[in-house]
Amino acid sequence: MNTNLLRPEDLIWRCDPQWFDFKTTEDLPPLLETIGQERAITAINFGLGIKDSGFNLFIFGQPGSGRSSTIKKILDARARKKPRPDDWCYVHGFEEANGPRAINLPAGTGHELKKDVDHLVERLSADVPKSFKNKDYEEQKKKIATIYQDRKKILFQQLEQEARINHFALQQLASGFILVPLKNNEPLSQQQFEKLTDEEKEHFEKKGEELQERIDDVLSKVRQLDEEEREKIREIGRSILQYTIGHLFAELENKYAQYPALIKHFERCKKDIISQMEEIQLPKAQQLTLAGLGNAQQEPSFDRYRVNLLIDHADLEGAPVVHEANPTYFNVFGRIEHIIHMGSAMTNFQMIKPGALHRANGGYLILDCREVLLNLFTYEALKRAIRNREIRLEDMTEQYRLIATASLKPQPIPLNCKIVLIGTPTLYYLLYQLDPDFRKYFKVKVDFDQMMKNTRDNIHLYALFIGSKCREEKLLHFDRSGVARTVEYSARLIEDQRHLSSSFFDITDLIRESAYYAERDQSTIVSSRHVEQALESRIYRSNKLEERIREMIAENTLLIDTQGKTVGQINGLSVLQLGDYSFGMPTRLTVRTFLGKGGVINIEREVKLSGPLHDKGVLILNGFFGERYARDKQLSLSASICFEQSYSGVEGDSASSTELYGLLSSLSGLPIKQGIAVTGSVNQHGQIQAIGGVNEKIEGFYAVCKLTGLNGEQGVIIPESNRKNLMLKKEIVAAVERKEFQIWSVKTIDEGIEILTGTPAGEKLENGSWPQGSVNDLVNQQLLAFADIAQNSSDKKDAKE
Repeated sequence: MNTNLLRPEDLIWRCDPQWFDFKTTEDLPPLLETIGQERAITAINFGLGIKDSGFNLFIFGQPGSGRSSTIKKILDARARKKPRPDDWCYVHGFEEANGPRAINLPAGTGHELKKDVDHLVERLSADVPKSFKNKDYEEQKKKIATIYQDRKKILFQQLEQEARINHFALQQLASGFILVPLKNNEPLSQQQFEKLTDEEKEHFEKKGEELQERIDDVLSKVRQLDEEEREKIREIGRSILQYTIGHLFAELENKYAQYPALIKHFERCKKDIISQMEEIQLPKAQQLTLAGLGNAQQEPSFDRYRVNLLIDHADLEGAPVVHEANPTYFNVFGRIEHIIHMGSAMTNFQMIKPGALHRANGGYLILDCREVLLNLFTYEALKRAIRNREIRLEDMTEQYRLIATASLKPQPIPLNCKIVLIGTPTLYYLLYQLDPDFRKYFKVKVDFDQMMKNTRDNIHLYALFIGSKCREEKLLHFDRSGVARTVEYSARLIEDQRHLSSSFFDITDLIRESAYYAERDQSTIVSSRHVEQALESRIYRSNKLEERIREMIAENTLLIDTQGKTVGQINGLSVLQLGDYSFGMPTRLTVRTFLGKGGVINIEREVKLSGPLHDKGVLILNGFFGERYARDKQLSLSASICFEQSYSGVEGDSASSTELYGLLSSLSGLPIKQGIAVTGSVNQHGQIQAIGGVNEKIEGFYAVCKLTGLNGEQGVIIPESNRKNLMLKKEIVAAVERKEFQIWSVKTIDEGIEILTGTPAGEKLENGSWPQGSVNDLVNQQLLAFADIAQNSSDKKDAKE
């Protein structure tokens, strides 16, 4: 019995429906835990538990591994147990007009404060103007005006009397006072003044200068009296205004007495209102009012005393969990909005809008790493926020302007937030290597595995997942056979009988597609038949190219032999990846050996159609031949290896064993069975190593053999280390059971060449020779013959010289 021949049960792992104790997944409870991610869950709990600001999380893994859903579920559960963070408000800066002040209040208090302040502004708008229209205020103003009018009148009367004594009349014009000389109590004209004697003129000029100084002194006193009058009226106005606004603010000051920052803000508001008293008293004209900006004539508005409730946690239960799907700078850090009016951009503190970081403050923020890196400014600003532990709202376009413009500079808000980045392993390791700051601020690595152990517990969790997904999306439920087939597909996804896939993105799609076919068949449950139909339909939608290639093989356009024997010719196997679909196909490989010193020549390499891994595999063959056959002689060998009808690049080392089999066949002269295809890489010791895509490769060659006719002698040789990866289609398993197709697993080149040629490979004897007639003996004899010919040629050349 050939111990390398695999049994049908070796070719697939089956999930027995009898392992389940339910009829349908509707009988199962909901899934409350994450499947197969113990390491990741431990890292998440550590990162969320440690308080230091640098221990933010970077979650990576393959898409569909449950990264986002898991972290959201964990954060939601933890957030409910945490206290609600403070509300945050922005208020007018007053002394610092461009610097709105930030005030924090206990959760829910901000909403109440905004309502109270809005009511206060309404009362201010109504009561303050009225306070200057009452009768007492007007009477006090008139009384003061009368007093100061009398005092000014006395000054002017005294001035006029003094002018009369000195023979001058005092006349008041729009530009001021003028002195007119008098003679006999009659004013002199310019002509009459010119007829006066020089002594009289000198007298009038001297007295006029003295009186002019007196006029200036009186006017100065009048201006001083006017200022005193205005100040007296202002004092009365301030007194009335303080009384009016005092009792309005008193209610709020009593209610919010425990918040010193708020009390200080109320004091600033009252001081600012009083400073604008004269503007408040101006009569209102028709004006255009802009929302949040006051009016176009800049008449003082009580809106500046309102509160901009930036963050309101009144309706929040626990800490916030925010997932920002579009992490632009403004979406993460907030924005200052503007209104364009008469060609100018206008704004104020009420137009400050929060970002995701504001909303997540005191809780958790989830961001997609790729989106963060794609959006300008976001990543660097995020690091600054973590480093400085504050949320600073800035106009990032300011540095690109040719002219600096005045803009708001809101007071930064302290940051207390766990930040979670979700990305791929590539992004994590690139950032870790290229950005020194990254390792300071994202110290917790959360690695989501793409597979989990194939245990009964995990299989049961898979059933719970299927039931939860059906319940969540209102799909038809699965019976035991449907669950079992889905679990088998999970093992096929990861290509490992001992593990299951944790890529629930693909599993979820299969659940939806299977439910669709069950519903189309008017079935009440999803069975294995519907799951199988969904998988077959997937293949049919994607395998057009695969079928075209098989048609070309059947038409002999692509030359592939599946019967007979040929020296130096063998069927290799490769995998073609087309987006979400991959399939295997055979490729004819031919080898020619001859006398020479060129070694192994890889035609694909010479024409630059091979990748570095494939070239490495070919170069390993030189090491194998040197170690096994050239210890007692010099290799005088040239060999040409070619993938026939290959018109695209070749990459990977999975064909290196195939190439070595072809070399051994060409040197020994033993023909290779064309019904057997080969895959596997080889090392310099002749050991066969594992490769990828083993299931696709076997299925691809089986499909070609089925097309040309199965004869029971066809099959595939795979590495022994790939046995655990076999999850073949049931059709192939059935063919092996009927002995129509065979699969062998080998550990060494010697085991494989025996299967391919039907001739023993032979083990090296103590004297260094090989058993007569064995593969190794035939190869060695051919290499000896090459060496002798080469030596004779060299001797003849030396003799001629």
